[in-house]
Amino acid sequence: MSIKEKILEFMGELAYSPMLEDELANSFNLNKKERKSFSKLLEEMEQEGLIIKTRKKRFGVPERMGLVVGRLQANPKGFGFIISDQIETEDVFIPANLMNGAMNNDRVIARINTTNSKTRKSEGEIIRILERANHEIVGTYEDSRNFGFVVPDDPRINLDIYIPKKESKKVNNGYKVVCEITRWPEARRNPEGVIKEIIGHSEDSETNILAIMKKYNLEEGFPKDVEAEVDGISEEITEEEIDRRTDLRAIKMVTVDGADAKDLDDAISIEVLENGNYKLGVHIADVTHYVRGSSALDKEALKRGTSVYLVDRVIPMLPKKLSNGVCSLNPKINRLALSVFMEIDKTGKVHSHKIVESVIKINERLIYEDVSDILENDNPELKEKYSDLLVEFKMMEELSIILRNRREARGAIDFDFPEAKVILNEAGKPIEVKKYDRRIANRIIEEFMLVCNETVAEYFYWLNVPFVYRVHEDPSIERLEDFNKFIHNFGYHLKGLSTEVHPKVLQELLKKIEGKKEEVVINTLMLRSLKKARYTSENLGHFGLAAEYYCHFTSPIRRYPDLAIHRIIKAILSNGTKDKWLEKMNGFVGYIGEQSSICERKADEAERDTVDLKKCEYMAERVGEVYEGVISGIISFGFFVELDNTIEGMIRVSSLVDDYYIFDSENHTLTGERSRRVFRIGDVVKIKVSKVNVTQREIDFTLV
Repeated sequence: MSIKEKILEFMGELAYSPMLEDELANSFNLNKKERKSFSKLLEEMEQEGLIIKTRKKRFGVPERMGLVVGRLQANPKGFGFIISDQIETEDVFIPANLMNGAMNNDRVIARINTTNSKTRKSEGEIIRILERANHEIVGTYEDSRNFGFVVPDDPRINLDIYIPKKESKKVNNGYKVVCEITRWPEARRNPEGVIKEIIGHSEDSETNILAIMKKYNLEEGFPKDVEAEVDGISEEITEEEIDRRTDLRAIKMVTVDGADAKDLDDAISIEVLENGNYKLGVHIADVTHYVRGSSALDKEALKRGTSVYLVDRVIPMLPKKLSNGVCSLNPKINRLALSVFMEIDKTGKVHSHKIVESVIKINERLIYEDVSDILENDNPELKEKYSDLLVEFKMMEELSIILRNRREARGAIDFDFPEAKVILNEAGKPIEVKKYDRRIANRIIEEFMLVCNETVAEYFYWLNVPFVYRVHEDPSIERLEDFNKFIHNFGYHLKGLSTEVHPKVLQELLKKIEGKKEEVVINTLMLRSLKKARYTSENLGHFGLAAEYYCHFTSPIRRYPDLAIHRIIKAILSNGTKDKWLEKMNGFVGYIGEQSSICERKADEAERDTVDLKKCEYMAERVGEVYEGVISGIISFGFFVELDNTIEGMIRVSSLVDDYYIFDSENHTLTGERSRRVFRIGDVVKIKVSKVNVTQREIDFTLV
């Protein structure tokens, strides 16, 4: 046990009451020489938020002092929530007047002022800011006579940044800029800053994409030392390397991806054995052969954490020579892989598996649409083109259905959200927004990757080695009770809510609402009631998949946790579980999990921002047009309507001139005072696009 852990354990004891530094040193029997480094350690632990030093200079742990340490999740309306470092601690609500200069994503300490004994929901105020998250802000510069200010693009940063006139660098009004904060906000005082970079005019489409990239610190290019390492990587595979591996080039295998995918990291092979079981091979690009641990390339990949798929470009985790070239499983050429073979019976149970370092040669690079057209529509032209693969396609379909039924039987939740696909022309202008089809081929690959990830996670869990798991913890009962109250309005009810809930309960509800008008809104609210999946070194199970063991192994070109897992696997394949490098990894896998989770959230937000931007640009060209949509949400000053192409806009109460409408928060309705006309979630309405503000990402509709 480290000295840090000993201090935390000591302070966590029930008999402990906050002590002065000298008293603590005496308790640990430290001599004069040791006290200096002990003092430094306490300071370090205080900065990390592990311990608290009171005004009377006494030390204690936050949870024993009515305090909570965590990240601030701010709301555009000014208030926020602290997402606690302690997983079991519920979020703490912070009113707008008690934010005390903290900004979105800052790491803070808050004092809990009140806790509702029934709901166990807490309210507090921020008393200390441990770490600032927003050193640079992207926003629109607005000029005035004696000074300027930057309006942040991120609505969760709801304070404008004051820019002194001499610091504005002659930037024009209405331009997107990056500004550096020079003075942090305080209670009732805005932050101050200087202009670091001018991006372009806010009405320019390319400028807005670049602004989103700046906002999330996304760099397309790579540092020089990384590029130098990549230049030194040979595209040739030596005979010596081939001889060292299991040669699978004679096995028929294919990749199945989207038509525009260039980073192909997974291939599949399939056959039926004499005993009637399936032998499924999942072959994953061996990226770690090229990305060596602790190299500049590896450090940059960990820093990025994931590839980011923006609406008009990909910002890769690895340089294109690797992601689209050497590592990508392109057809008809030798490629290095990690192959997992699984023997699966007719009930979907994995009887045995084997993992090998392999050399492979892909027979065909297939796209989802073609495979789906063969299996769903019996397309004659495509059947002729891929005649030598038709037997395998049928096996793939059969096995994927078996695996899906097995997952469903154990209670896995499948959110079938309509995803938006934005089609751009060469100039980057959106010309179509449509639902992304999730067809049979997509589901086949999904099921095969899921079973492979589970198999790998379970095997390495029982080996008891350092590992990076993909976990999804059980939801909080309080949140599910709130959700239960909401669905009661639609005549649904979750059974057996007590201390825990089985995913099957939620799965049954999803089946009941399938195809109903309230399906999307209930799906959305259910998802918000659940915790977010994340990466960690502890195996905590995956609630959504109803899986005891789960990891991400199948996409090392675009996700760092997969890359880390490949390294662990190869170390064990070479030297067994006693590999000395594995001991070093013990402390590092926790950091990999944390860093990868942060990068994943950032990537998701950036991707969503660019899609929302293009949706607004698309609708800005269609002001005055009439559509049919479904009411997807109701708030006090209006309701949201979602169109069939997934675009959502708002009808404001102020635009409903036929009556005065009253909001019922419990039943989520708006009712006309005189006419008794009621607007409910799920109602189909006809709308006209009345106004689009691309900068604010706002689309306004009026009722027809």
